[in-house]
Amino acid sequence: MKLQSKRKPYDDINITPMVDLTFVLLVIFILMTTAAIQGVKVNLPKASSSVSLAQPTTKAITVDSAGQIYLDTFPVTLDELESELRTLKSATPEFPVVIKGDRVSQYGRIMEVLDVCGRVGITQIGLVSERVRSS
Repeated sequence: MKLQSKRKPYDDINITPMVDLTFVLLVIFILMTTAAIQGVKVNLPKASSSVSLAQPTTKAITVDSAGQIYLDTFPVTLDELESELRTLKSATPEFPVVIKGDRVSQYGRIMEVLDVCGRVGITQIGLVSERVRSS
């Protein structure tokens, strides 16, 4: 008869090789990351902290509830709006325009403003609205 030897189960895990592998991978990762960042050292110019005097380029066209048209804050007619936009377009070919219409303003009046912008050749047009506040 054979006697079966009683073996004790091996319940310890040797983590030393796993820790060694982790450290080797960490060193490789650090070396590869620093080697990938290359460039030439230059003396970069310093930006001034003063406020820029450049005028904002976005123009706002507003149509109020009575149908009056405003360019920024100045009331204008459709003809005056077209001539002002043509002048601005000749000075700055690509400038954005935002159109703000009162909630109860006539839809036709806003369409007339969009038509003027199309005739002038303005391609960057945005419509302004308010966010709906959820309760």
